[in-house]
Amino acid sequence: MKKALALVLAAMLLLSVAGFAVAEEAQTLTIVAWDAGTTPYLAAQKEAFEASHPGVTIEYVDVASQDYPVKTTTMLSGGDQSDIYIVKELPHLLDWQAAGFAEPLNSYIEASNYDMSGFTGIESNYAVDGEQYALPFRSDFWVLYYNKDLFDAAGVDYPTNDMTWEEYAELAKKMTGDGNYGTHYHTWLSAVVNWDVCDGVNTLIDGDYTDLAYFYQLYQDLEDAGACMSYDELKAAGLHYSAAFANGNIAMMPMGYWYVSTLIGYNKDGTCNFNWGIVSVPHKADVAAGSSFGNLTGAMINAKSEHKDLAWEYISWLASEEGAIATASTGTRPAWVSEAVAEAMASADGFPTDDASKAALIPSYVGIEIPASEHSSEISTILNEEHSLIMTREYTIDEGIEEMNERVAEVLG
Repeated sequence: MKKALALVLAAMLLLSVAGFAVAEEAQTLTIVAWDAGTTPYLAAQKEAFEASHPGVTIEYVDVASQDYPVKTTTMLSGGDQSDIYIVKELPHLLDWQAAGFAEPLNSYIEASNYDMSGFTGIESNYAVDGEQYALPFRSDFWVLYYNKDLFDAAGVDYPTNDMTWEEYAELAKKMTGDGNYGTHYHTWLSAVVNWDVCDGVNTLIDGDYTDLAYFYQLYQDLEDAGACMSYDELKAAGLHYSAAFANGNIAMMPMGYWYVSTLIGYNKDGTCNFNWGIVSVPHKADVAAGSSFGNLTGAMINAKSEHKDLAWEYISWLASEEGAIATASTGTRPAWVSEAVAEAMASADGFPTDDASKAALIPSYVGIEIPASEHSSEISTILNEEHSLIMTREYTIDEGIEEMNERVAEVLG
């Protein structure tokens, strides 16, 4: 009896020690994000990381989207020790970095020999004076949508992934008629002239907007030819781009990648019933095919985190090809660009099956829509005001651009 009892006690002790060891190894990583309970890609990322990292649990600190900028800054200012903060907008990161809330990442990148090549340059927007402060994991760049059925009916070849703006304009005019428009421009400034930043040189905060004249003239020529609905018509009708393209009488439309999931849903619920595809947005003759612009979402390590090594392991995974595939599984466009990620995106039920649409998922360069600076908000307001005056033709293109240059010069001092 004594021997049996000793064996039982010994077994219990071993189990206790083993349980203590497991408890010691278990780790929880807290991530501050917006709308965490209703965002599919966050759930997919959590599931994939936990599956590949036994013993690690991801816990989201959920902040309402509309409260995110103010509440997160308040949390960080108050000494919050959550491990990772999702970066919703670029200016937020710059503010957090200036306040000392963001952990510098260069030492982590160098120690792990981390590969940054798949970001196609967009990661530089998270760097300050050569130091990286976040990694991007999502980027909704722009593509060109087209209605395959309209092209088939007209006997005209589809748009391609290597098409200049002049070729695009000619194609739009060719596809116009019988109640159909060759192309469609939403009313945003970004939909009309942001293509200027696709060269990797120009930005919308540098104070020189002369090059925008090319794209404004391109648009006005198409409007004058009846190849697209007029700006005044769209503003008066309040017609949203998603409904306009879904009507089925628009041959092409430049728009952000996020519209892919909308179109897939429209085809499934019967809102539209035509075949469509995507290609790269057109490019100027001196700009590489496949160049585009977009925005980005990233992840930052909190400088006050007590689990910085684990936090680095997570964000480096999240932004990598493996994390990107988990993100892409929900139909969300990751920041990482590769064949494997394109395969994951193209495998979504309802995505076009043609090779050109899949190839459009691999951009050669992605510029940022409006880089962050202390003057970004004010400059954006000026550009949008002058944009409206040019589009309504209250100003000529030259007059509007002169106003942009003069007003932004005053802001920049």
